[in-house]
Amino acid sequence: MKILKQVVGIDVAMDELVSKFGFLNEELNIKFKSDEVFKNTEKGFVKLINWTDKQLSAETEVLFVMEATGVYHEKLAHWLHKKSKKVSIVLPNKISNYARTLDIKTVTDKTAAEAITRFGLERNLDTWEPARPIFSKIKQLTREREQIVAERTVIKNQLHAENSEAFPNLNSLKRLNKRLKLLNGQEKEIKKEISQMIREDKKVQDHVKNMTTIPGVGELTAAIVLAETNGFELIRNKKQLTSYAGLDVREKQSGISVKGKPRISKKGNRYLRKAVHLPALTAVKHCEQYKRTYAGLVGRHGIKMKALVAIQRKLLELMYILYKTESVFDPGYEEKRKALINISEPLESSLS
Repeated sequence: MKILKQVVGIDVAMDELVSKFGFLNEELNIKFKSDEVFKNTEKGFVKLINWTDKQLSAETEVLFVMEATGVYHEKLAHWLHKKSKKVSIVLPNKISNYARTLDIKTVTDKTAAEAITRFGLERNLDTWEPARPIFSKIKQLTREREQIVAERTVIKNQLHAENSEAFPNLNSLKRLNKRLKLLNGQEKEIKKEISQMIREDKKVQDHVKNMTTIPGVGELTAAIVLAETNGFELIRNKKQLTSYAGLDVREKQSGISVKGKPRISKKGNRYLRKAVHLPALTAVKHCEQYKRTYAGLVGRHGIKMKALVAIQRKLLELMYILYKTESVFDPGYEEKRKALINISEPLESSLS
């Protein structure tokens, strides 16, 4: 029987690769041949290829499918690409949503690998290409800065506690201030490096300039968003983007009764969520458009944080739109759009 498609689905963890080989035949039936576990090392990658070759039918090329699991999938994806293998990387929320539709009672690494394999066989996935090196480098720097900021917060809290003592230890204060000064200097160095990288790449510089026309969005925010999405590489629409960031709303409901308050999922990239938090605060304070939107949302349900999350989501989506359209922020866009709608409605009624 003719084989139409062959897929190796890989559930990637820090130390291992749980792999499942499956194929789709001409009757559109999905069959599984074998599964195996390999180490997430170069030796493990070689064993994965050797194992795959034993399962393969010569009729069609094999596709390796994996989730974008933090950074653990990256070495394997790059290694396979260098070996001229077809790779598809899927956002984790897409796999988890798909897995819920399957009759899987117990979730294990093997069932996860099977779900990934099925997904690859059923869907027409895009072939992955490595991100531009600049985005990888910026991501390393922005995440290093994030660690520095977290450490600085701890030291500031320690300083506050020490200064609040009846008899502060002067040597402790001296050491804490010294560490604080070091961290401040390191953060400045990192931000300078990021700015230099952006200036050296004309295309990225243009995108950053466009994105920073949005109220509240600065160069660092734009850099984090581009780095964490690899230039929106895996993003196909706004809904995917908000879901990837964990800014999508989850609501538990049964019948006519709601079993819990709607909340953002937070099952996504925390660096993206954090990157748009302060810009959202700035936007609702200094931009009339976002100020009105925020006030309207608060007036509707009375929850300030929920309204702020909605603004975060809007800012992130707008950055994506400006990146894709290579355009700048237009503060009068909404008014123009509403005016066009108002003009078209009388025309439609007169024609009818």
